[in-house]
Amino acid sequence: MAQSLKAKRSVIQSIVRTVDGWKAVGAAEVAHLDKWQRSGLGVTVVAGSVGHAEEVADSVERFVWSQTEVEVVDIRRSWMETE
Repeated sequence: MAQSLKAKRSVIQSIVRTVDGWKAVGAAEVAHLDKWQRSGLGVTVVAGSVGHAEEVADSVERFVWSQTEVEVVDIRRSWMETE
């Protein structure tokens, strides 16, 4: 767990840079920017099918869960489909 805002930002920025570099994925820190003990990440996935979007979102989740520097306390998913 981070002991300062600088340490938290280092960990979060590493996660965001990695995920943001994946094809059709965008990521950003969206909540608790001024707190060193918490963070909220937003991730968007653009895909041609719901199945593919779910696969990518699953990969993002696995990646975040694999980070030993963070403790995941909540994950939420919402979908928007356009035709």
